[in-house]
Amino acid sequence: MKLVRYGAHGAEKPGMMDADGVLRDLSAHVNDIDGSMLSEAALDKLRAIDPASLPVVSGDPRIGVCVGNIGKFMCIGLNYSDHAAEQGLPIPEHPILFMKANSAIVGPNDDVVLPRGAKRGDWEVELGVVIGKQAKYVSKEDALDYVAGYCVCNDVSERHFQTQLTGTWTKGKSCDTFGPTGPWLVTRDEVPDPQALDMSLDLNGNRMQTGNTSTMIFTVAEIIEHLSQLFTLYPGDVISTGTPPGVGDGIKPDPVYLKAGDVMELAIEGLGAQRQNVREDA
Repeated sequence: MKLVRYGAHGAEKPGMMDADGVLRDLSAHVNDIDGSMLSEAALDKLRAIDPASLPVVSGDPRIGVCVGNIGKFMCIGLNYSDHAAEQGLPIPEHPILFMKANSAIVGPNDDVVLPRGAKRGDWEVELGVVIGKQAKYVSKEDALDYVAGYCVCNDVSERHFQTQLTGTWTKGKSCDTFGPTGPWLVTRDEVPDPQALDMSLDLNGNRMQTGNTSTMIFTVAEIIEHLSQLFTLYPGDVISTGTPPGVGDGIKPDPVYLKAGDVMELAIEGLGAQRQNVREDA
C-alpha cells in the first residue's frame, strides 16, 4: 500500500493511492496515518479495503508528511562509503546518530526555507524507515519485522551551523523545513529488499546525486539492531538512513550551496518523488 496524508498543514486527512495513482480518501476508516495504526493487524485491515470503494480526492491537494505525530526523527550520518570519502571523513565503526527536531519536518513538496544567517545550505536524498511496532534489543535477523514501511526523506542541512557553531550536528539539521518527508508511506510488503533501491536528487534540473541503497555501510536491519540496543523504538518513529555522494558541500574545488529560487527534485525507486522550492526566511 501507498498511504498518504493530504490537506492543509495541521489538518491533514488520511488517504491511499490506488493502482492507477489516484488519491483516495481513507477518512471513513482511520483518523490519521500515524503510529497508532502502523501495526501489522491495523495495516492488514487497510489492505482488505477495495480502493475502488473509497472516495476519489478531487483537485490537487497539498501532500503532507506521510506519517503524523512522528515520535523520534533519527538520522544516520556518513552511511555511504563514497559520501564519507567526498567529505574527507573516515568510515565509521558504528552508525553515527543525530536527531532532527520534529519542528523541521514538512511535506514532500513544501518550500525549504533557508534561515537567517545561512551560508552553506545543502541537500541529501535519503531512504526513510518508519517503525511499525515497539523494538527493543532486536537482532538484525528480525529487525525488518519491526518496519511498517519506507519513504523518501530530504535531510536538508546548513553546513555552517552543523560544523562551525560549536555543538552537535543537530544545529545544522533541525532548522524549520529541513525535513521534507513523503510523499507516501510505502508498506514493507511492497519493498522486498530495502538494500536495492535506486535514488537520485536533481538541483535546478541538473543531476547531483545518483546512488543505490546497496552501497550503505550499515544496512537498514543493522541500523535498527544498533539503535534498539540503545533505546526503545516506537511505532511512528522515523529513521533517515544516510545519503549517497553528490552533496553540495562535497563538490571540489568549489562547493555549491542552496540559494533562493533553487528547486530540488528527489526520487527513490518505488517510493515516489519530492519537489521543493528554496526561499530565504523573512
